[in-house]
Amino acid sequence: MNTLSNNTKYLEILAVILTAAGKFVFMDYLNWRLPYVSFAVLSWTLYILYRKRRTPGILKYWGFRKDNFRRALRWVLPFGIFSVAVFLTIGIWQGSLNLTWHIFPILITYPLWGIIQQFLLIALVAGNLKDGNRGNFKNWQIILGSAVLFSLVHYPSVWLMLGTFILALFYGFVYLKERNVYVLGLFHGWLGAIFYYTVVGTDPFEDAFLPLLT
Repeated sequence: MNTLSNNTKYLEILAVILTAAGKFVFMDYLNWRLPYVSFAVLSWTLYILYRKRRTPGILKYWGFRKDNFRRALRWVLPFGIFSVAVFLTIGIWQGSLNLTWHIFPILITYPLWGIIQQFLLIALVAGNLKDGNRGNFKNWQIILGSAVLFSLVHYPSVWLMLGTFILALFYGFVYLKERNVYVLGLFHGWLGAIFYYTVVGTDPFEDAFLPLLT
């Protein structure tokens, strides 16, 4: 949607960077994982609804659409299946499998956070750079820059930085071909959940939800 001003697009990118920076303060330092994620999801959902009312067609432009769901799925599904096989292989090899029933609520809830993350990283960063840079950046530069940003947000976990870097490279390529945040977000959530319980060997459910139940 080229009717959006470049100033708006760059302010959105700045807001994404500030949201990413908040992760280091609220999740890593203060250990407020669930409050931070909940606030980020709520805040950006309100922004999406606000922009929907002010800018007709903005949702489809961002990738909240169903008309190309199957085309995007044909790209992402083989990648997802292959990724799960790799995760399980690595988990078995390094003895980090942590498969408990806790994975099921994470598989249900994490895709919502995955959709928001893909909206922020892919739609607002890669998409805005693509449409608002006036040819200053090539596609590979946009994809690589977005992947580096997404990887840095997951510091200091080496596995998470590597995994999210590869994921963002592929997702950036798919998004610039088929703008569909739903497919990318759903698989982001599912793959992320499985990645935590296999490769990283941690339990996001225990970190985020169990403190509320005890």
